[in-house]
Amino acid sequence: MTEVNEGAVDLVEMIRGGRVESVHRGHAVICDGAGEIVEAWGDPSVIIYPRSSCKMMQALPLLESGAGRDLTQRQLALACASHQGAAVHTSAVAAWLHDLGLGESDLRCGAHMPYSDDAKADLIRAGEAPCQLHNNCSGKHAGFLTLSRHLGAGPDYVEPDHPVQLAVRRAFEEVTGMESPGYGIDGCSAPNFATRLDVLGAAMGRFARAREGGNPREDAMARLTAAMAAEPVLVAGEGRACTDLMRAMGGKAAVKTGAEAVFIAIIPELDRGIAVKIVDGGTRASEAVIATLLVRLGVLPAEAPVARRLTQGPITNARGKVTGGYEVRLA
Repeated sequence: MTEVNEGAVDLVEMIRGGRVESVHRGHAVICDGAGEIVEAWGDPSVIIYPRSSCKMMQALPLLESGAGRDLTQRQLALACASHQGAAVHTSAVAAWLHDLGLGESDLRCGAHMPYSDDAKADLIRAGEAPCQLHNNCSGKHAGFLTLSRHLGAGPDYVEPDHPVQLAVRRAFEEVTGMESPGYGIDGCSAPNFATRLDVLGAAMGRFARAREGGNPREDAMARLTAAMAAEPVLVAGEGRACTDLMRAMGGKAAVKTGAEAVFIAIIPELDRGIAVKIVDGGTRASEAVIATLLVRLGVLPAEAPVARRLTQGPITNARGKVTGGYEVRLA
């Protein structure tokens, strides 16, 4: 199994003054609904942590178990979200917990300052500290709590041997078709299971092919994909790449970023899944590559402002002066 830096290729160049200033190397793969590779760059067998890009897989047991049968599309989008802690996110997660008879203290994700500038400013003005509702993963954790309640399991649902995480691992390995070689603990304290980039792309292809009304797994895949595409603001937030890309595609695809420059896309109408990993962890590069691939496949208009912004720049300085841009290399 290939380590992350082996076989990587140049994918994104940063240009300043007509010269290449830096280069982001990585791997990318496009798979079809049968899980077969259609195109690949770098080494698709590289082992990675998918981080938050796999939240739709972590949410599968929530639906397959019946625990999430009555959840709304907005709640399912939050279960797959890495949100920015704006009021639209925190209020929705708080209401979900209230419906469960639980509260913020039942979460196990930890607290951090919201990514939303407005929400951050509101906390500072009020002299308040952030709470766990502001954590970008609080929606996923509300889903974990819903599943834990359904299973009659204990409160520490992030532990690797907890029934929730055992169910997540089982679903993750079944959808990727590969036994995970291990896990790392994610920023929100839940285990994140390592896998190959190509099987992550294959899993996204299977999500793309799934349709509601099939077997329970396909039904769950289709519902989660549809929820993400229909509620882009809840999946991320205003100004975020995931939200802007899904808006620009008008519900044709679901996309999801992950920490350390992982990015996936699910494109039902084309029967395609995409997975990207940038070796140095540079998010600007993973955003540039995913946007370029979405344009290449015809689901993202090349003239869309988000497409131009993510694939070209410009890079500006503190005075607003254009100093450079990006060039994506996908031969």
